[in-house]
Amino acid sequence: MGETLKADFGQSAIGRVAPVDSGFWWIILLRAYTKSTGDASLAELPECQKGMRLILNVCLSEVFDTFPTLLCADGCCMIDRRMGVYGYPLEIQALFFMALRCALELLKQDEEGKDFMVRIMTRLRALIYHMRRYYWLDLKQLNDIYCYKTEEYSHTAVNKFNVIPDSLPEWIFDFMPDRGGYFIGNVSPARMAFRWFCKGNCLAILSSLATNEQSIAIMDLIESRWEELIGKMPVKVCYPASDDAEWRVMTGCDPKNTRWSYHNGGSWPVLLWLLTAASIKIGRPQIAKQALKIAEARLLKDNINWPEYYDGKLGRFIGKQARKCQTWSIAGYLVARKMMVEDPTHLGMLSFEEDKYLKPILTRSQSCFFLIY
Repeated sequence: MGETLKADFGQSAIGRVAPVDSGFWWIILLRAYTKSTGDASLAELPECQKGMRLILNVCLSEVFDTFPTLLCADGCCMIDRRMGVYGYPLEIQALFFMALRCALELLKQDEEGKDFMVRIMTRLRALIYHMRRYYWLDLKQLNDIYCYKTEEYSHTAVNKFNVIPDSLPEWIFDFMPDRGGYFIGNVSPARMAFRWFCKGNCLAILSSLATNEQSIAIMDLIESRWEELIGKMPVKVCYPASDDAEWRVMTGCDPKNTRWSYHNGGSWPVLLWLLTAASIKIGRPQIAKQALKIAEARLLKDNINWPEYYDGKLGRFIGKQARKCQTWSIAGYLVARKMMVEDPTHLGMLSFEEDKYLKPILTRSQSCFFLIY
């Protein structure tokens, strides 16, 4: 008998986590292939068109929710273990936004395709407003949250999610520079997760989910907090790490996600390509070059074993459970160095410019599952 592929949607994964991000990456990579080769025949295959529609139908279906963002369980993305990313995690929203923009370019202009395009545009406008307005944090916004009043209601409420100012973590006041900002990790009723996530912020730049001003501010923050976010081995997957009681509650005492390890503030070489692509797009290639210089020196020191991740506050140690010769560590470096720094024209495969048609329509939707603000 010949070999067959058996689909796994998380039912065999550690913790039985559902990979929400994988469908989005498939659409993004299909667009990257089409842009790179100039060959649209693959994307136009009935199987690929059907695949996109199936993925989009799941994401665009009406659900019992009031936000345009996607509601997800823990472990739904690169951070595939219990790490407090349940709710509306930034990485998923950035991938969702990017995949929707890719689908607009790839779907055929037939009856089914046109119907999806209308739904996509409606969702994109709501999503881009929601993310730019409620996920963005800079010094001014931090000060506004610090002074929030609570228990407000109606559409005139300033503190729309009833966030308690006392829930602001102490570290955020020192971490936030005078110049700079970033998209926070999660926003939901009475909850704002203020941790920095590299992947979501870089994807926001590449997809133009971030405005040009916000993109510049993200790069300003990275430069201002270089030691914390880049350190001795780029790039921190998130910052800061959780410890003690917070770690016990957030991870369930996960021995793999101890402080400054793995997904709890570990440093991941695979993220080099995202940092590089984002910095080149915003006209700051020196950020990418400096990060690559640090990574290359460290990888040579480690006999080019390509560890999966590094541990420690500055990323000084090979991860205690890091696997070696990891394909994605190698690929992350090669894409960053060979495809982005040495030939920035490749950036067009993965990036989008601002689309004037995505400006939100400032009216209230009749939809029962989200609002167009």
